Amino acid sequence: MIDVMYFAWVRERIGEPREQVDTSASTVAELVDELRAREPRYAAAFEDLSALRVALDQELSDFDASLEGVREVAFFPPMTGG
Repeated sequence: MIDVMYFAWVRERIGEPREQVDTSASTVAELVDELRAREPRYAAAFEDLSALRVALDQELSDFDASLEGVREVAFFPPMTGG
């Protein structure tokens, strides 16, 4: 089981801030594919991956990163500074 967290408009589209996901995915991209296949709200949230960032165990990562040993995945829009 992996804790999956959603922030900002990703959370709004999915309708919940976090959930535990039982997955067979070995990469973030595979996890996203599994989530997209669940329901239309997930497909809408993950429609454009270029508009999303991902963190694994609170470290910024990439969608091709391995999920081996990961306990928490977070999806959020790009951050802006200022």
